[in-house]
Amino acid sequence: MVFFDTHTHLDYLAQDLGLSITQLVENARQGNVDRILVVSVGAKNFDKVTACSQAEPEHVVYGLGLHPLYIASHQYADLDLLEQRLLNRDKHCTAIAEIGLDKGVAEICTPELWQKQCEFLETQLSFAKRLDLPVNLHSRKTHDVLFPFLKKAQLSQCGVIHGFSGSYDQAKRFVDLGYKIGVGGTITYARANKTRETIRKLPLDSLVLETDSPDMPVFGYQGEPNRSERLNVSFQALCDLRTEDPEQIADVIWQTSEKLFWLD
Repeated sequence: MVFFDTHTHLDYLAQDLGLSITQLVENARQGNVDRILVVSVGAKNFDKVTACSQAEPEHVVYGLGLHPLYIASHQYADLDLLEQRLLNRDKHCTAIAEIGLDKGVAEICTPELWQKQCEFLETQLSFAKRLDLPVNLHSRKTHDVLFPFLKKAQLSQCGVIHGFSGSYDQAKRFVDLGYKIGVGGTITYARANKTRETIRKLPLDSLVLETDSPDMPVFGYQGEPNRSERLNVSFQALCDLRTEDPEQIADVIWQTSEKLFWLD
């Protein structure tokens, strides 16, 4: 079995651990993770995530995007820069990511900054539609608000609701629209009953695996930077929730991830 980690911040993990991208990829491959998508958070690390892929082009692809958590520091000129980078992208840039909405931090939910979040999301979704690229979406306490934006955008490639934590009905609405659900460390915690039940009930081909490395640690590794090789912990938790055999789960999720984020 091989795995695709569909959401990471490898540049931050390399900085945290003092390791090279090559060493991080080798560690991941020791855990049967052969593909990795690394996503940006803003213009400040467009070059760094691009360099991650350049260091390991056989195993790493990347996405460029403006993360809502940093909306206060994003400039409108960053949207122009993002557009130019996407128009001139190399083949390893396979997504617009990480983008989305966040209502989990009061400081970025003032009327002015919330409007800015919405504007940045709409603009980046328009890039995705025009360039036929999938998106990798951050959604914290915004599932019901995010859905109308995605329905209006009508993306052909759709993408992933990353780090999903919510109800079955919320997830099913995204899935029916064509989006996949990112499954990560949350399901390794027994207390996450609602999310675990949601992931158990969704169609297998609507799921992809992710670590959000170095964030979202899996159970047993709290307080440590998360790593791609720990995708196996989430996979085992997923197998415990599902009725399909592990080989089928791994194969279907691999095919879904490859089709969405790997090279043409």
